[in-house]
Amino acid sequence: MRRRTFLAGLGFAALQLAGCAAKPQTTPDYVLTYADNQPAGYPTTQGAQYFADLVQQQTGGKVVIQVKANGEYGSEQQVWEQLAIGGVDFARVSLSVATDDLPRLNVLLLPYLYRDADHMWRVLDGSIGAEFLQDFTAQGRVGLSWYDAGARSFYARQPVHSLNDLQGKIIRVQDSQIVIDMIRLLGAVPETTAYSDVYSALETGQIDAAENNWPAYYSMEHYKVARYYMADEHSRVPEVQLASGRTWDALPEEYRQTLQACARASAQYERQLWAQEETAARKAALAGGCIELPLPEEEMQSFRQLVQPLYRKYCADYLPLVEEIQAE
Repeated sequence: MRRRTFLAGLGFAALQLAGCAAKPQTTPDYVLTYADNQPAGYPTTQGAQYFADLVQQQTGGKVVIQVKANGEYGSEQQVWEQLAIGGVDFARVSLSVATDDLPRLNVLLLPYLYRDADHMWRVLDGSIGAEFLQDFTAQGRVGLSWYDAGARSFYARQPVHSLNDLQGKIIRVQDSQIVIDMIRLLGAVPETTAYSDVYSALETGQIDAAENNWPAYYSMEHYKVARYYMADEHSRVPEVQLASGRTWDALPEEYRQTLQACARASAQYERQLWAQEETAARKAALAGGCIELPLPEEEMQSFRQLVQPLYRKYCADYLPLVEEIQAE
């Protein structure tokens, strides 16, 4: 039997074929790790498992990827750092963890950047999205594909039909400076209440509103205490599937090509899952008493106009790129 060997300094084992098995069986050449901080049933982790299964199938069992959910490998920030040194081989992360190292990514965090979902995917699946994925290479990671994370909208205890209805309202937001600045520009008051405390804060009136996507709104039962969902879709930020640069460089070219193809296929699968979950959550919330309030186009234009200072503050060096995206 051939002795198993390990590649030092990488986050994976290179296993040699065992030549004296009692009956023929596939022994992996590589056993790799994949990190996701979401629970196992979440669309991104299901997409990750689809990726792993597809890779194992396409390589005839020569490459095995072990997906760990629920933040088993640490926070997204820790996983981002581990990718650079090969401590983790693959991961799905939010863009916000990478903006310090790749400030150009702030462009994709801008509010009201896209007209709708079709616009975003046209951009990300085209040459602009490919350029953004290429940016990760300089930071010791390899960008593989874009995952969906939905669109965030405002929901409130009282009806919100327009910009005027948000004036002076206390709105719970993520602890993100760009989002905090957006709320202030819209005339409201940002509040970074812990996510687990949002329900009680809405119920008691400590906050007037919050913002999130349909699945989060429904799963956390916020629709019971903030019935009015204003579908403005101010934030539509994708997430990214990455490989460690160290891992990638150690893989044979044939495996790299397979991994890239499987990553793209898994992204399409994850987007389908997300769309299904979003539709189901919206339907369930509406059945539970939520009232959806579409934002008229003239009001939407007012929102877009007010947040323009964010474009100059966070992306002054990339305004031509912003214009290129918006022109798509």
